[in-house]
Amino acid sequence: MNVLYFAWVRERIGLPKEKIETNATTVNELIAELRGREERYEAAFADLSALRVAIDQELSDFDSPLEGAQEVAFFPPMTGG
Repeated sequence: MNVLYFAWVRERIGLPKEKIETNATTVNELIAELRGREERYEAAFADLSALRVAIDQELSDFDSPLEGAQEVAFFPPMTGG
């Protein structure tokens, strides 16, 4: 699965994207796996209220299933103006 990081999430992790193998069945499980990797992931996912997620380019919830997903993207909330 491709995992994409945008804005400050990318800055904290140090990568714009990566391809990972995961057994996670939900976004929350994927985040738990990522947080367990290294401190930089822990820092990026420390406050989930400051994050949004999209699965295959569709806004989703953190409890959304990952079955069949090809891409998960993490980014801060967008503001208009």
